Amino acid sequence: MTLQAEKFQRWAEAELGVVGARIEKEISGGNSNLTQLMVHDRGHLVIRSAQVNTISPKAHLGVRREAIFMAALAGHAPVPNVLCWCDDTDVLGYPFAVIEYIDGVAITEKLPAVYDNVDALNNLGRQLACALGKIARAPWQELGLAEMGHPENFLRRQIERWLKVRESQPTRDLPEIQRLGQWLLENLPKDGPVGIFHGDYHLDNTLCHRERPELLVVIDWEMATIGDPLADLGLLLMFWGPRAVSPPGFAHVQMVTRKDGVINRRELVKSWREASGIEPRNLEFYLCFAFWRLAVIVEGAYALYLDGKVDTDYAKGLEYDVPTLLKEAALAAKGQW
Repeated sequence: MTLQAEKFQRWAEAELGVVGARIEKEISGGNSNLTQLMVHDRGHLVIRSAQVNTISPKAHLGVRREAIFMAALAGHAPVPNVLCWCDDTDVLGYPFAVIEYIDGVAITEKLPAVYDNVDALNNLGRQLACALGKIARAPWQELGLAEMGHPENFLRRQIERWLKVRESQPTRDLPEIQRLGQWLLENLPKDGPVGIFHGDYHLDNTLCHRERPELLVVIDWEMATIGDPLADLGLLLMFWGPRAVSPPGFAHVQMVTRKDGVINRRELVKSWREASGIEPRNLEFYLCFAFWRLAVIVEGAYALYLDGKVDTDYAKGLEYDVPTLLKEAALAAKGQW
């Protein structure tokens, strides 16, 4: 056993009350950060951290943010329990969170057999919308999250920020970025709700039951803040079910929901409304914003591809995905959703 492993075992016994703790392997469950399986005498836990080889000294702050939001939401929304946050780099060499292990399945590009029918998928869709509604109605101020975001002018700041980024880092001629950005600024909702904003809410960022169609927990909270929860609803809706362009941008995300007989987006809105108690208005805006925001963010990855700094199928595919997302944004602005 290495010295580092011994330190970790001693720390786990003192802080968590478990014996024989060790990190067994890396597991899936989150894209930008590292998820590792921790084994001990009484079962399993999960270690969440920034990627070990990251360059930024602030990379761990996203994981810390994730832990804060999940700990606050316990009992208010389906999230894993957070056992502790450790910023002592002597323990593992980097800061990390210890989180409850959920024995669930991440549904990405293929439906498990138990979910591979329309009724099960529709049931899961309603649960997905309901869970998001619970997040939207969570009393964030009472939960100690008031310092975790700046909700004033949340949408305007998002739009203006990404317009400036794309203007300062041009890659190709995409006039829809500017045109739709201006449309969004001119059509900002005047009375949007304030609440928890997950920032990347869709089926892929959940864990579901292995034996029956049931959503267990929502994961990947590193982008969470206090903002407009309807922006999360827009993101969920944009990926759900049939899309206006074929093939759609980011076709792999929630592709399992593009099946005959799947409930439409408006049915998800009903489930969200019932769970949140919020009347969703201006959905054309929020859908357009969701498509546009994703397009302008990932265009940065395509710039890296053009510069020869990355060479992945994902980055290469953005040549098609970004313009297509902008097409879908334009259609959403016209109410075609």
